[in-house]
Amino acid sequence: MRYDEILTGSAGDTLLNRKDAADLLTRMGFKTSPATLATKASRGGGPTYQCWGKKPLYRIEDLMAWAKARLKKPQQSTSERDDGHATKLHGKVSNTRNTDNAPDRL
Repeated sequence: MRYDEILTGSAGDTLLNRKDAADLLTRMGFKTSPATLATKASRGGGPTYQCWGKKPLYRIEDLMAWAKARLKKPQQSTSERDDGHATKLHGKVSNTRNTDNAPDRL
């Protein structure tokens, strides 16, 4: 399969096994392992799939929609983060790790 077909949408209905689905997502910039897809399939929150017998198959269109839906909104700075990583230290917001256990620097 050629990735230009994926980008232009002509391969959207192609079915991939779990390993190939994870490889495709990773090559498209969404690092994913087959184990992650398996876990998501059993616990929920993963891309839509179909089974052929016991074998899960993923449509490329569904994989890309799932990956894109997980993207955060565009931002220009880490100070715009809204995912809870900004921490409040001494009344100020800081995007650095909490260094309470780090030795004081002179």
